[in-house]
Amino acid sequence: MYRNLNEKEMKEKTGKLRVKILEMLCEAGSGHTGGSLSCVDILAVLYNKVMNIDPKNPGWEKRDRFVLSKGHCCPALYAVLADLGYFDEKELMTLRKYGSMLQGHPYMYDTPGIEVSTGSLGQGLSVAAGMALAAKMDGLDIRTYCLMGDGELQEGQIWEAAMAAGHYGLDKLCGIVDKNNLQIDGRVEDVMNIDPLADKFRAFNWNVTETDGHDPARIEDSFNRAAQCKNKPTVIIAHTVKGKGVSFMENKSGWHGQAPDCSQLKQALAELDGLSRGE
Repeated sequence: MYRNLNEKEMKEKTGKLRVKILEMLCEAGSGHTGGSLSCVDILAVLYNKVMNIDPKNPGWEKRDRFVLSKGHCCPALYAVLADLGYFDEKELMTLRKYGSMLQGHPYMYDTPGIEVSTGSLGQGLSVAAGMALAAKMDGLDIRTYCLMGDGELQEGQIWEAAMAAGHYGLDKLCGIVDKNNLQIDGRVEDVMNIDPLADKFRAFNWNVTETDGHDPARIEDSFNRAAQCKNKPTVIIAHTVKGKGVSFMENKSGWHGQAPDCSQLKQALAELDGLSRGE
């Protein structure tokens, strides 16, 4: 399934997704706002223009796979899945509530479209590499995608997975780094510097590309180029802004794990009004 959305339609789509993210977080009264807003453009392009999926048949064997390694940013993924019809949009307002299918971290057994239960940072790339290796061994022509946070790359398990993926030449594996430069404790470079990031992945036999993580056309082009690479996995380093789209949230580490209250939501929605209309 691919949606042939033009530039204006994609801008309108991501604007509406940002509105949904903020509304559900405000209703929940808790959750992760900044990183959800920084990665939603990537997810919108991936699910609408890149991945081979069928929302009416989430378990379709030949579907492409996606792993949200930075599981705390699931509000962005939930908004995208609901928009595609994996489940009713009214479920979004049950985020983090007792008995809801939409928990604070993705849970594969309750939520259609969720491939892996995630939340323990650093584990997602290992799972994605395993999926890609299994698909290769089974002769399945599918691609596996894994979205990671930049602070998450401080975890050693990421680099064990990167080593294995490079060793096995998993060219149908594509990692994406949401490089917004902030984590819960502050700037990534101050907590534990991960740069030079591109050089590190290349040293593990990965193909590396960098892009503007808020430009749908450039994001799509990066995914297309990743699909053409042979004999090695690809990582897309997406340069993003934490809290993107809401002025008082942008580049503020305090919004990592904070939900907007009613007054903040009203202010944010006023700023996003034009974006949701494709302006």
